[in-house]
Order: sequence, then C-alpha cells, then structure tokens
Amino acid sequence: MVFPDDLIRRAADLVAATRGRGLLLATAESCTGGLVAALLTEVPGSSAAVERGFVTYSNTAKSEMLDVPPGLIAAEGAVSEAVARAMAQGALARSAADLAVSITGIAGPGGGSATKPVGLVHFACARRGGAVRAVERRFGDIGRGAVRLASVAQALELFEAALAP
Repeated sequence: MVFPDDLIRRAADLVAATRGRGLLLATAESCTGGLVAALLTEVPGSSAAVERGFVTYSNTAKSEMLDVPPGLIAAEGAVSEAVARAMAQGALARSAADLAVSITGIAGPGGGSATKPVGLVHFACARRGGAVRAVERRFGDIGRGAVRLASVAQALELFEAALAP
C-alpha cells in the first residue's frame, strides 16, 4: 500500500520522537492487517523504534499471540473496548515494547450488525507501567480501504498522544 505523504511524515516524526526517548513500539492489529506496522517501517531507521507487530486477524490468533481470554471474546465480541484493551496489554506482555496500540474493528463491506455496524473500530494504547487509553470510532460504511486507512491515522494519534509531554 502506498501511504499518503501526511501519514508518512507523522510516522517519521513518531519514530524520531520514540527513538529520541529510547522507547520501543508494538502494534496489535486485526482489521488493519499490519498496516500500522507497515507504515512505521516505511521510515528509515524505524528498527530503532519498532519492536514488533502482531497481526491477530482471527479470534484464535488474539488468544494465542496476545493472551486475550477466549471467554472475553465470547462475552464482549472481538470488536469491543474490552478486547482492544486486552490486545494492547497482551502486546506489551509479549514484547519488549514500551508502548502498544491495538486495533479491532469491522472494515466491511460485510460483517456489521445493528449494534456493531461496518466502520466501528476500537483502539487501545497501553504504556508499560501506565494506564490503558481506549478510543471508539464509528467511521461509517465509507469503504474497506477508507476504514482501514482512517484506523491507521487514529493509531498514530494514540501513539502521538502517549508521547506528548
């Protein structure tokens, strides 16, 4: 995927800020399929800031790779604040990263429901030894690619906010 210039600039700034603080990043991605990690690694020198990325598209992968309890997924649904929080915390637990962002959502065109429509995406950002911040976005049925790209931008925003003084 070719990323828009504004996202590449933001990613470069994020990588520089992370490197400057001696921190490492991890991603735990479902509906974006690794796009956040791909964007970050577009930046030269990103290996000093990006520790790893988890692509946990299936519920089994969320449980096996990030230790998200299957019972939590069954009770709340994979697209939920609780699962996004568990994914971010799991990414920290299963890596050497200092900050992790997770994304789980319904990019479409199918898969939505009345309570969880296409375009619903849950995000969480966890900092080692700190709080977890969760965000819900309802992008609407704007097309699969647009939902995924908007989700990448939101993930960057969470990382940026976590690094802000």
